[in-house]
Amino acid sequence: MHPLAHLAVIWTAVFVAVIAAKKTRLTPVLFFLFMGFLLVNAGILPVESDLFIREFAELGIIFIMFSLGFDESTENFLASMKKSWGIAFFGAIGPFAITYVITDYLWNDSSVSLMCALAMTATAVSLTMVSLRSEGLQNSVVATRVMTSAVIDDIGALVAVAILVPLATGAEEFSAGTIMTTAGKAVLFFVIVTILGGWIFPHRLRGWVQRVPFIGRYGVMHLLTFDEGRHATLAVLLLALVVGLMASYFGFHTAVGAYMAGLIVKEEYFQISDESRIVRKTPHTKNVYAETKKIIDKAAFSWIGPVFFVDLGAKIIFDASLLMAVLPYATVLFLGLMIVQVGSAGLAARYTGGMNFHQSLMIGFGMLGRAELAFVVMDIAYVQNRILTDEAFLTLMITAFLLNIAVPLTIRWWRPYYDAAQDLVQPL
Repeated sequence: MHPLAHLAVIWTAVFVAVIAAKKTRLTPVLFFLFMGFLLVNAGILPVESDLFIREFAELGIIFIMFSLGFDESTENFLASMKKSWGIAFFGAIGPFAITYVITDYLWNDSSVSLMCALAMTATAVSLTMVSLRSEGLQNSVVATRVMTSAVIDDIGALVAVAILVPLATGAEEFSAGTIMTTAGKAVLFFVIVTILGGWIFPHRLRGWVQRVPFIGRYGVMHLLTFDEGRHATLAVLLLALVVGLMASYFGFHTAVGAYMAGLIVKEEYFQISDESRIVRKTPHTKNVYAETKKIIDKAAFSWIGPVFFVDLGAKIIFDASLLMAVLPYATVLFLGLMIVQVGSAGLAARYTGGMNFHQSLMIGFGMLGRAELAFVVMDIAYVQNRILTDEAFLTLMITAFLLNIAVPLTIRWWRPYYDAAQDLVQPL
């Protein structure tokens, strides 16, 4: 199949998947994966993707992860960390531990178990927010805690991916020295990103940075607002690619760098400032940020990013005997994850986040979803490095599908009890 014909088929599948997601109010990611699975097993898509499609899908990962980071407000994230750290920590440790224990029992391979545990750790905040929005809860304290906890989980999972993937792939051996070296590289990378976001990017430079040639005079704001912001999209995507390549240089996946690049770019950088460095907001500069964000979101979730998910779904070749063999594994893993995820996140919300019982359980249900980052980890472990076996990969895909289905169902089921409890605590 010609690569462009391959892409045309994938984009057609993406359009069908979006319609199906709209009708069912489920995350489009599930349907992207399903369409890839359906088309490859129907013989419409080739079993082995062309190099062009594989590279296009890799670009999709960068767009997706940058967009997820770009969506997050650093200030809101930092402000709610104190009340959400427990939900994030215990809500991630529990699923990681239960997944590792179950998969290690099933396949007795520490590398496979590590990748399975990493894939099942990060929460799909987009799916949860869609489900909460459908119930009118998008502005509730529950939504805020789930959002912040999920972002913390994602960052923690990215750090773990950066450290553990080189070890699991065999690029580094499991030893105290190599673990310390890998961890040191991860720390150094995040320190560099922190310096970029904390000292170099902000327009109001502080301390010694003001005396650095060129950097002391010009900041990222000048780049984003050059020519009245007409090239802001190019600038931020260049930033995502450069930080992604820097992450790759340190031995990590480009997705790690792309996410961090998005996280350190703030809306204020799109506002034009005068020579005295006093920020002057105008309707035009406000539109620059909104238009840039709109373009990136469309690219990430409408026409470039979905190629990654469809291509990943096309890696699942239907095998009835394999499917029947892994269904019991997926069922056990799903039940284990559901119980541990809801229990750990709910208890943490109750005792570290100050939530009442009904709010805590709603937060637990909201933390069940698995989407973008989970499938990025699966792609790294199965497609790029062949750490996961066919059985493990299919087990994780089925488990993620069941968990995602559970999110809207459990939230809708619990909503009347949640509302009743909220009415009881309203002042008379």
